[in-house]
Amino acid sequence: MAALDLFGRRWSLRIVWELQGGALGFRALQQHCDNMSSSVLRQRLTELMEARIVMQEPDAAYALTQFGQGAYRALRPLVRWSDDWARALTDDDPATEAEAPT
Repeated sequence: MAALDLFGRRWSLRIVWELQGGALGFRALQQHCDNMSSSVLRQRLTELMEARIVMQEPDAAYALTQFGQGAYRALRPLVRWSDDWARALTDDDPATEAEAPT
């Protein structure tokens, strides 16, 4: 439940998603997250660092910890499912609704 609470907060998953490609500084991360407010980004980063999902490197860039990388890997099946879902929603054939991906 703690993980669902943490990742259910707005922007938390997006931060993990953006950091999976490598460390980013605060402004770069903010831009990757559609220019979310700096106060919200700071709050989410603090929460993710306290949860040991994100760390701040000596050069002040933010990166995923091993737990953060594991969280990203755990999300990959959800990404594949959402891709299938998006294709089904754009498909003109209503029969595909009954063939939902498992």
